[in-house]
Amino acid sequence: MDFAVVQTFLGIGAGVIAYLLIYCLLGGVYTVNQNERAVITNFGRAERLGNRTTLDLPIAQSLRPEHRERYVYPQVRVVGPGGPYLRMPWQRVYKVSTAIQTINIAFDPDTPGANSNGTILEAVTKDQLNIGLTGQVRYRISEQNIYAYLFGVKRPISHVLGYFISILRERIANYEAPVVKDPTIDVNEPTSESLAKAGVSINDLRKNLNDLNDQMDQQCLSSAARYGMILDASLITGIDPPAEIESALAAINTAHNEVSSKISVAQASADQKIEQSKRAVEIETNRAQAEVQPLRWLAQQIAELKSSGEHALPAYLRNVRLDLFSKAKRVVLTRKEEK
Repeated sequence: MDFAVVQTFLGIGAGVIAYLLIYCLLGGVYTVNQNERAVITNFGRAERLGNRTTLDLPIAQSLRPEHRERYVYPQVRVVGPGGPYLRMPWQRVYKVSTAIQTINIAFDPDTPGANSNGTILEAVTKDQLNIGLTGQVRYRISEQNIYAYLFGVKRPISHVLGYFISILRERIANYEAPVVKDPTIDVNEPTSESLAKAGVSINDLRKNLNDLNDQMDQQCLSSAARYGMILDASLITGIDPPAEIESALAAINTAHNEVSSKISVAQASADQKIEQSKRAVEIETNRAQAEVQPLRWLAQQIAELKSSGEHALPAYLRNVRLDLFSKAKRVVLTRKEEK
């Protein structure tokens, strides 16, 4: 009886050892590729780095004060590229790709048929105009906050796209073109730029796509601290109005271009006339100075002669008179009548 019990335990031990060997050879060895990172969990709990949280990282600076306590995630140990690594049966490996990925802004992961099958995203401008947006978003996983991506939210890409689209629509609804201040222009006078606005915000959006993309990048900086995903860049490439008002917008743009052309021609003509006036004033000033210079020189010479003595000035006048007589062809002399 004792021998049977011993055999039973030996069989159980051999089975456990065989299971561990097969597990280690087939399922317990893993590697991490160059563009991947991994997180290990022990009985479902990720390996923490002490008591450190994401609030200790620079990415938390983009969070508003009221959101800092809401998006607090622990820092976990991240396994870098390499291997082979060995995991125990109670451990699980979660791998994520750190490569930059691109997604259409109109794509809805939860409802692929939405937004015209993921091709056009609708938004409303500040003048109540429905427009269609096309573009892409580049994103990658934040290695510093990989816990939020894996365990913080159920579907991170859905959260990030929803977050991005809500900010984009808010920016579209309140967008105003940046004003470039020119001290030479009177703010009370209408210019070609002020005429361009004329209540048509889609013109501002189309002309300032780079500014809109920059604003989106700044507004979405907190996505890394919120969801563990970094939005590298937003590339909004097209803004299209409804087809029924396309012709009206074309007419407005044509009128604006004509007005801008006429204003530019008028400004160029005015600048040319101002420049010509400046040149004329400069020429006349130089000519007057040239005529005055000999008189100043003569006055200086006469003053020096007068200071030399009382006979110097009459002698100078006599020499000048003789020089004039030598150049004259005819001289008329008058004789004073004797009293």
